Amino acid sequence: MQDEPPPPLPAAPATTAVPDHLQFKAALLLIGLLALVVGAVLYLSYARGAFEATQQLVLLTDDSEGVVVGMDVTFAGFPIGRVRSTELGADGNVRILVDVPLKDARWLRTSSVFTLVRGLVGGTNIRAYSGILADPPLPDGAVRTALRGDASAEVPKLLADARQLVQNLGALSAPEAPINTSLANLQAFTDKLKGPGGAMGALFGGDTEAQKLSVALDRVNALLARVDGLAVKADAQVFGDQGVLREARTTVVQLSAMLNEARASLVKVDAVLEEARAVGANARVATADLGSLRAEVETSLRNVDQLINEVNRKWPFARDTTLKLP
Repeated sequence: MQDEPPPPLPAAPATTAVPDHLQFKAALLLIGLLALVVGAVLYLSYARGAFEATQQLVLLTDDSEGVVVGMDVTFAGFPIGRVRSTELGADGNVRILVDVPLKDARWLRTSSVFTLVRGLVGGTNIRAYSGILADPPLPDGAVRTALRGDASAEVPKLLADARQLVQNLGALSAPEAPINTSLANLQAFTDKLKGPGGAMGALFGGDTEAQKLSVALDRVNALLARVDGLAVKADAQVFGDQGVLREARTTVVQLSAMLNEARASLVKVDAVLEEARAVGANARVATADLGSLRAEVETSLRNVDQLINEVNRKWPFARDTTLKLP
């Protein structure tokens, strides 16, 4: 039996040529899509400040865990800068390079403080604080140290403090703890308060001592009553109608009258002394006048004596030259 020849293969379909206008439309679509992607990239870059004038700020810290490129630096809750990169310095500290737009750089001053805070929940935040806005602005390329505040680092310390607190509570609640002894003593003191002696017996250690104190208090009360009686008698003797104080007041009144009389006598003596002083002044003036009068009399006597001597010389019959004054 002879083999039959294979059937003939079907002929390949003829290729259909794409019209030129469809190729042009496809090219326009690709170009438009490419322009849209490039425009979106440019818009996003502009929105993120890629074309904005900035100044550089370098923050130093010993640990940059949680700091990523592109995270914001905030001031009063508003982003004023963006982390561009982080690098490890030669001294082992981390250098965080931050780009700050010039329009927001006015919030940073030479006295500004920067903090790197990492909380228990959420990421790491870089915050800026400017207390005195009147200070000079922060220069471009300034290097500042970022203060770290790691809340998670306090967790081991809190756990250690809590463990110590639990141990102290256990020591306080132990059977041989001093607080239990104090409570037992307080219970015994309370039982004594309920006894016959009451608080006095509890304070002095027994009912007998409390009774002795009561007797002593009664005696003191009796003594105070006697003292009150003596005080009343002394008050009557001193401040009564016939008391010493009344007599002393009368004596003071009499003494005051005598002093007034003595004062009046002294006034009169002053007047007499004034008159005596006037008389003395007149006597002094009269004495001065008598001195001048005596001088004049002596002068007259000398003149008379000279005259008599002259007469005796000129009178030859005169023998008695004695001059007798009247």
